[in-house]
Amino acid sequence: MIPPPPPAAHVPRTVRPPGPLVIDIEDVTKLYRMGAEIVHALRGVALKVHRNEYMAIMGPSGSGKSTLMNMLGCLDTPTSGHYHFNGKDVSSMSDDELASIRNREIGFVFQTFNLLPRSTSLHNVELPLIYAGLPPAARRARAREALENVGLGDRMLHKPNELSGGQRQRVAVARALVNHPSILLADEPTGNLDSKTGEEIMQLFDQLYEQGNTIIVVTHEEDIARHARRAIRLHDGLIESDRMTGN
Repeated sequence: MIPPPPPAAHVPRTVRPPGPLVIDIEDVTKLYRMGAEIVHALRGVALKVHRNEYMAIMGPSGSGKSTLMNMLGCLDTPTSGHYHFNGKDVSSMSDDELASIRNREIGFVFQTFNLLPRSTSLHNVELPLIYAGLPPAARRARAREALENVGLGDRMLHKPNELSGGQRQRVAVARALVNHPSILLADEPTGNLDSKTGEEIMQLFDQLYEQGNTIIVVTHEEDIARHARRAIRLHDGLIESDRMTGN
């Protein structure tokens, strides 16, 4: 179980050795047609991500980071180039095949939490397991374990409006991890939180990383990116820099 960390808690900064290749993007482009205009959102991006990495993707508005996030999360496919996820070419997968990858291999955490308002924390966390076809007893046990692991063992039967913003995001993290995905993909995970609560969520991410999770955070905030061990910066659809981060 991961207890909620105190605001000033210091998590020792470790860098875990890279594992097998999870994401391999080669010369990926993405074009959008907006009326008569063609927008080049990504311009020949190449990127490799291994298990055990904790990576931040940064860039100003219009840099291509949202498009790259959608690509990594199999929410979109490239116009050209190749994207291999765990050795499988997802560039030309059908919608059903992409949906299966998203449900089983990628855990999503969104800025707006995306919880069902009339459902308990337990049921919200169960949802990916329902789609995966697990029997009720097994999925409830897995959902309980996931909530306990983010420090919400005593909030399982609470609905979102009975939780604080930080607690709602912890439910979203538990839901993202319940299928034991290959990567945790977080889009501006502290965007709707105050700074103190946001720091607590990032300390949770630090602990999840040290426990073996592979994490990619999309953010425009430098203090959030500093929690990652590797930072990718995009500009005009290209990777401008790719470096390891300091303390």
